[in-house]
Amino acid sequence: MATAFVLINAEIGAEAEVLSNLRPIPEVREAHLVYGVYDIIAIVETTTMQELKDAIGFKIRRLDKVHSTLTMIVV
Repeated sequence: MATAFVLINAEIGAEAEVLSNLRPIPEVREAHLVYGVYDIIAIVETTTMQELKDAIGFKIRRLDKVHSTLTMIVV
């Protein structure tokens, strides 16, 4: 099992929209709005590291109005 916490910065005013677009992604186990430097935290789980990389790189980072991400892989 590969797990990561992904911190997401969204465009100003688009936080709720990004959150609603994150939740249907099958690899996203949880996603929450947070206050602070980042706008959203998501827990992403896959069976392999390659699937984790693909989910973050091709599904999360490419969502409309995602400005940037910081990924912390659980060891």
